[in-house]
Amino acid sequence: MKQNVLKIHPNDSVLVALTDLEPGERVQNDGNSLIVTEAIPAKHKLAIQAFEPGDSITMYGVLVGKAKHAIPAGGRLTTFNVQHATNSYDLHAAAYQWTAPAVDQWQNQTFMGYHRSDGSVGTGNYWLVIPLVFCENRNIQVLEDALVNDLGYGRKKSYQRQTEELKALVQAGRTVEEVLQADLQTAEQSLNGQLRLFPNVDGVKFLIHDGGCGGTRQDAQALCGMLAGYVTHPNVAGATILSLGCQNAQVSMLQEEIQKRSPQFDKPFFVLEQQTIGTEESLISQALRQTFAGLMQANTTVRKPAPLSKLVIGLECGGSDGFSGISANPAVGHASDLMVALGGTVILSEFPELCGVEQELCDRAVDAETASRFRELMNTYAQRAQEVGSGFDMNPSPGNIRDGLITDAMKSAGASKKGGSSPVVAVLDYPEPVRKPGLNLLCTPGNDVESTTAEVASGATVVLFTTGLGTPTGNPITPVIKIASNTTLANRMPDIIDINTGTIIDGEETIQQAGERILEHIIRVASGDLEIAAVRHGQDDFIPWKRGVSL
Repeated sequence: MKQNVLKIHPNDSVLVALTDLEPGERVQNDGNSLIVTEAIPAKHKLAIQAFEPGDSITMYGVLVGKAKHAIPAGGRLTTFNVQHATNSYDLHAAAYQWTAPAVDQWQNQTFMGYHRSDGSVGTGNYWLVIPLVFCENRNIQVLEDALVNDLGYGRKKSYQRQTEELKALVQAGRTVEEVLQADLQTAEQSLNGQLRLFPNVDGVKFLIHDGGCGGTRQDAQALCGMLAGYVTHPNVAGATILSLGCQNAQVSMLQEEIQKRSPQFDKPFFVLEQQTIGTEESLISQALRQTFAGLMQANTTVRKPAPLSKLVIGLECGGSDGFSGISANPAVGHASDLMVALGGTVILSEFPELCGVEQELCDRAVDAETASRFRELMNTYAQRAQEVGSGFDMNPSPGNIRDGLITDAMKSAGASKKGGSSPVVAVLDYPEPVRKPGLNLLCTPGNDVESTTAEVASGATVVLFTTGLGTPTGNPITPVIKIASNTTLANRMPDIIDINTGTIIDGEETIQQAGERILEHIIRVASGDLEIAAVRHGQDDFIPWKRGVSL
């Protein structure tokens, strides 16, 4: 018989409903029976004990809220009767002891990657075209129109046939109802019928943004640091930069940030300044010639074997649900621990979604300085959020709440499971690059795309993205592997989901087995043997963080 509830931690005062529960239904908890007092949808939580106003509510072994109103044993926890609450935390001197998982079967395994002169290894080989300021966005789009399709990088799915069919219905005088009920066909494009001109280049990507001027000098510096992270990224072969000339984000600022990250930077790198060159035609013609020259150089790089220790894995979640913290996130956490044990690097970000688990992460820090920096960045972020009237408690989205994540602490306790149990070797402030193998914490917002964009800027060559509700998020240069927390989602949105860990909820495999399956998937994607959904759809999401309050 399938289990209908789950107690995550021995000290928890709530159970997770694994299936829809009806009033009067009897469930088992630690050998004791509990009567459900009201309808409780799957993913939501029910009280093990009766709560009075002010009582603490524990989940994942940590404080995740306090009762606002009385809740009977067997009652449902909601935003009406529970409010966000967390414990305070401090630095501890005791050394963290970690038992690494066995990785013998992967110890000598390799992936096929692109080797760079600085010793890093990419999982892709992309050329970037980047505006230093939003004023150049139109010129970037002109270059995109001129380059993408003709070089064989056009998107594969076209809805043009559907438009033609609808047009024909309107011209034939069909009714609104007939148009709404029309059975339309989707056509698959053949990339204009031609092969790629540069077969060893995975794509030409255009990083359009709305920054570079009009904000603070700190915004410009952060933008240049983030863009430098992309230019120097292992997945990038070279870049074409378009500058207007008068903006805050100057070329010299970008070059300084590049030197910080790669003192021996030697990739093809072309900078064109419109106010110096003159006409649009001259600018575009010169940019096209230089980009073609760079692509010819990039095309000489081929995939070669590399140890798994060269992988840098970003950990992300978006559209989370009440199952994320007990299936997808801990499965990714086990894959993270496997990567660390193999000498690789992982990045855990989204600081608003680490609220309530600060003590655990401080305790896992390799030294007091690392723990202290994490506390400082968390406190500063929380304070700035409160100053504008948006504390961390306002992080859960309507979709999160609807599917059982009713407080930020509850959401955070599950989200942090992506980081596994390995020691925290470094804490990075956006947009710093990773420099140490092991688990790195990166200060970013909880916003999916801002955080994913930042992880890649810090060096992530593959991103694991868990979701319970479904989100198509991708990245221009790094594959974002989408992992479903539940089988219903995986079946409903198979076009955006790469891996289903709902098998854990269904009782078909353990967290450890799912984590090992994720690692095998990473190796295939990193080697270019498997195209993921976000790449297949051309999902090139890119949003730089301006360091304002973003939850």
